[in-house]
This record gives sequence, C-alpha cells and structure tokens, in this order.
Amino acid sequence: MPRPIRAVVRPAAISANINRIKELLGNVAVMPVVKANGYGHGLERIIDGLREADALAILEIEGATRLRHLGWNKPIVLLEGCFDQADLLKALELRCDWVVHNHKQLDDLEVLAKQAPAHKPRIFLKLNTGMNRLGFQSAQAQAAIQRLDEFTLKHQWPTPVLMTHFANADEAEPRVRLPFAQHQHQALMGLKPAHWQSSLANSAGSLNFPMLAGDIARPGIAIYGATPGPDAAANYGLKPAMIFSSEIIAIQEVKQGDRVGYGSRWEASNSGRIAVVACGYADGYPRHAPDGTPTYVEGHVAPVAGRVSMDMMTIDVSQIPNANVGSTVELWGGHIPVDVVADRCGTIGYELLCAIAPRVPFFKA
Repeated sequence: MPRPIRAVVRPAAISANINRIKELLGNVAVMPVVKANGYGHGLERIIDGLREADALAILEIEGATRLRHLGWNKPIVLLEGCFDQADLLKALELRCDWVVHNHKQLDDLEVLAKQAPAHKPRIFLKLNTGMNRLGFQSAQAQAAIQRLDEFTLKHQWPTPVLMTHFANADEAEPRVRLPFAQHQHQALMGLKPAHWQSSLANSAGSLNFPMLAGDIARPGIAIYGATPGPDAAANYGLKPAMIFSSEIIAIQEVKQGDRVGYGSRWEASNSGRIAVVACGYADGYPRHAPDGTPTYVEGHVAPVAGRVSMDMMTIDVSQIPNANVGSTVELWGGHIPVDVVADRCGTIGYELLCAIAPRVPFFKA
C-alpha cells in the first residue's frame, strides 16, 4: 500500500480563477503564466482549466512543446526569449511568440528575418521599470522601441507589445503605491507607439491595479488560487487549485513536560495527544515550519508540534478527539491557504507549490 500523501489538482478552480481575473480586468486579454510546470501543478493536469485564456506565457521551450502536444493552439509567449539559434528555430516550429529584453536578442531577429520564416512571431519588448532583472533601461528604451518598430514594419511581422514587470504591485498598502504606479504607467504610455499594445500587470498588478494592466495581463500565482498580497486569495475571489494532504499514521499520548521531535523543540504544556503525519521535508513540506503552523484535521485546525522530519511531521490533536490513525490531514488547500503556511514559514506560496517532491503522487480532480 502506498503512503497516503497526495496532491490533488483542480483544473476547474483554475478556470474559475481565470474568469474571476477577467471580471476584475474588464476588456483586457488574459495570458496566464504556466512556467515551472504550471507552478508545480503539472501542465497535463491543468490544461483543461486554461481553455478560457487568450494566450499562455512560459519560460521553457520544452514546456511550450508539451503545450502544443496537449492541443493548445492559441499563442504561447516565451518570457525570457530565445537563448540560442536552436531555441529560435524550435520557437518558430512551435509557432511561439517571445520576449526581447536586450540588444543581442534584437540582433538575432535581424538574422532570423533573412531566413524568411513561415511563422512571424509577435515580439514583446521588455522595459526595466525598477525590477532591475530583465529589460531595456529607460535611457535605451526609445531607441529599442524605434528599432523594433521599423523592423516589424519592414518585414511585415505582427505589431509588437510593450512589456514590463512592476516590482512593487504587491506592497502591503497598494493605495499608497497607486500614485507611483500611475506615474510609471503614464511614462510607459508615453513611450508606447500608438499602434502597439502593452502588457504590464502580473498577478499583483492585475489584482491590485487592474486599471493599469494594459492590453494583455499576465497573472501567474493568482490563477492557482494563491495571492501575491496583500489580501488573502479568498478576498480576491480566488479558489485553491491544489489540495496537499496526507493521513495520521500514529498517535502518541504525551504528559506535561514531554518533548517531541528532533532537538526536543516542542514541549507539552499539559497532557495531550500528538499525531504523526506521513509527510516530511522530503515530500516538500518546509523543514523550518515553526510550531503552530496550521494543518486541518477532522474539521479543526491542528498546529505543527515539533520539528518536521524527512518523512514525518507531528501535530497537536489534543483538542480533536475524532483525530485518529487514518484521519486525513490537509497540509494546505481548501481550509488552510498555502499563503498562510508560507507566511508562517517565512516564504511565499509560490515556493511551496513549486517544491512538492517527485515522490508525492499527483491526481487530477
């Protein structure tokens, strides 16, 4: 019999989240981000929930190949562009569009155009507006825009898209950030040729500043039912797309003063019951989860009690008399948002969703 741990992916929740984001954005195209194997959910498991999207954005050319094999016929955009000639040729074969964020990638387009490719990609020109990762700096922006505009007109390629990635759209007080975001938006619109479109908002921008999203939004974490902040996902009307759960495999009776786990970190303040759960850091649950991190058992919250081990973790079920061997333990999902677990662990929901280990079996609801 296999261990009872499992991750259940719900494509219907992804579909509902995409539609919710569309409601918030209004007349804006939605291009969900499905990099990192759909933020750990699995492209094959989520594809049915993506049908209402207008396009998909991904990092890996291998992922784009899988999407085409799964029957996705709408646009696919490569978020970091193409890295070498082989990438360029594969992207053309897959009918991908892609991001250009430096001068070498602009040069590559000139070489590519000489081959008269059958597929003429739509280029997303990325500007650096403060993230300082990818994109043309403000001093280079106008020249890069003009060069790409002249190139696409000359070779009759699709009209480009001006793109950026806001660094602070997930700040704790979005209303405080709004004037600065509006200033950035105005500056970008001043650079954008009138016939171009724009793609400005990630999940945080789409949820907190939908009026500044541009023509094509790029929600990532939000389509999986988690949130970049500051509000809880449920407050935005989002539904969790992953339920990560296991079962209790043993119960230990403890007396006041007894300690639990490596390092004897947790100490019983009274007599009680400790449940051992078949999940550990080798399954992707964070080893550094502190005491008190919530799980959900038999209709109640059960806090982590003691250090997470490689294959097991311990939770306090002293106040849950119905909790016994075989009881299901939700680690995150419908009752315990992944963002709550992440916050207790000093990280973000993105990391937890992407970190579930290969040995954990996945199922599609």
